[in-house]
Amino acid sequence: MSTTEPGPLDGLTVIEAGSMISGPTVGRFLADFGADVIKIEHPEHGDHIRNFGTQKDGIGMWHKYLSRNKRSVTLDVSAERGQTVFRDLVSEADVLIENFRPGTLERWNLGWEQLAEDNPDLVMLRMSGYGQTGPYAKKPGFGTLAEAMSGFAYVNGFEDREPLLPPTGLADNIAALYATFSVMFALYHRDVNGGTGQYIDVSLIEPIFNLIGPFPLTYDQTGEIARRSGNRSTSSAPRNVYRTGDDRWVALSASAQPLAMRTFDAIGRPDLKDDPRFVDNERRLENVDELNAIIQEWMIEHTREEILESFEEHDATIAPVYNVEDIMNDEHYQARDAVITVDDKDLGEAAVQNTIPKFSETPGSVDHLGSDLGEHTETVLGQFLEYDDAVLEELESEGVI
Repeated sequence: MSTTEPGPLDGLTVIEAGSMISGPTVGRFLADFGADVIKIEHPEHGDHIRNFGTQKDGIGMWHKYLSRNKRSVTLDVSAERGQTVFRDLVSEADVLIENFRPGTLERWNLGWEQLAEDNPDLVMLRMSGYGQTGPYAKKPGFGTLAEAMSGFAYVNGFEDREPLLPPTGLADNIAALYATFSVMFALYHRDVNGGTGQYIDVSLIEPIFNLIGPFPLTYDQTGEIARRSGNRSTSSAPRNVYRTGDDRWVALSASAQPLAMRTFDAIGRPDLKDDPRFVDNERRLENVDELNAIIQEWMIEHTREEILESFEEHDATIAPVYNVEDIMNDEHYQARDAVITVDDKDLGEAAVQNTIPKFSETPGSVDHLGSDLGEHTETVLGQFLEYDDAVLEELESEGVI
């Protein structure tokens, strides 16, 4: 499913010199809403995301997902002539996305100073593990390391177990969200406030650190160091994951007093409302083990559907723990068009997440999934930069494209 209607970023040209997850996720967000994202890949191996994760007949699912709506151009940026081509491309662009290790572009004479001289209106997004400055700046950085150093892994998991890393690129995706709105801030400053271009420094460690909550403030004011608490909350109770009688799972959160009272009604225990152990949130937290045991005892005697029906009847807050198959079959996800099918020449009809958020006037769209390596090289260099056939042949013979 796609649309030919222009998105809100129609007319915006983005050069994506990024690899793996963080930088390309920013490119995907922008491309989903109409930006012309030109993805630069090495002529020999392309972006390593092509070989990352699950493959089907040699086609990477991550590549198809992250590279959707983009044009693929092969270019060896480390070669001197490749650097000239790169500067030509960036000179015509609105935004450059890069996530090389700090100092790499400078070594190739493609740092901010050189690129801004060619294009003063350029917004240059620089993503790296630790940022462009500081004692760790030039260390190799990946999302896993950010999840560890941000404090996230330390508080994730159960108290009697090792710190728990997430099963997907959480730090990369959080950094990409921060990076995407930072690009839009910079474009607003340039286009609405009459400003110039600028570069943006986004690390992987700081965005996820910002989202874990007021941990620094709590430590500063009380000396408390947040610790792992499993599926429980240290702020409210009940809040946990419970096994159902048909060996499935539900997640419950009753963070406000009325919700806790409705939960007691939903499990057929209105008497708990007056139980001194559970009359308010402070006491429920003090007696959380007893509370969880009572709720779990009721849950194990009912199927997941029975539990959901009872909670809905009493307007209490609960949700099933879904796997991807559950999501694909859920009527609400279907009604929201959260998953759409896109025709792909390699995969046929392929299901992917739709664009979000939903815009009333300028919605995003998914026109195609990830392209073949270098599929658009001649088009971009020939039409966008107006290189003639002789130049293209030279670049190809030299291994630059």
